[in-house]
Amino acid sequence: MLAKVTIFASVALLAPPAAAQSPGLTVKPGETWVFSIFHGQPSKPRKVGPTTKPAPGQVMVTARTMMGTSLTISSNNPVAYTYKAELIGAGRAVPARSCALPADGKLSFEHWPERASAIRLSNFKPAPKGGNCP
Repeated sequence: MLAKVTIFASVALLAPPAAAQSPGLTVKPGETWVFSIFHGQPSKPRKVGPTTKPAPGQVMVTARTMMGTSLTISSNNPVAYTYKAELIGAGRAVPARSCALPADGKLSFEHWPERASAIRLSNFKPAPKGGNCP
C-alpha cells in the first residue's frame, strides 16, 4: 500500500500546473454578452440575445467572423473606456489594437484581419477626453 501512495505522490508532483485563468471575458464568434465593469474587469457577465439592450451601467459585446474577426461593443455608462482586446487562436492570445469604447450607448466597431476563435476583453480604464482613435 505504501508503494502505491509513493508512486501516486511522485506522479502528482510531475504533473504540469494548471494554467492560470487570465482576467477578463472571453467571447466566441456568434456570442453576445452583457456585463458591468468592476475594478477594471468585466463583472457579472451573462449571455444574451443580439437584440438585447444593455441596462444602465452595462456593456454589451458581440463577436463575429466576417473577413477576419469583428466586434461590436457599446456601453450604457456615462464614462468612455479604453480596454485591452486579445485575439485567441491556435492555443495562444495575441494583443489586438482597440479604440475607445464611447459612453452613453454609442456603438463601437472593431475589425481585425486575423480570424480568431475568441476575443478576450479586459483592463477597462476611463478613457482620456477625446478617446484614443479617430
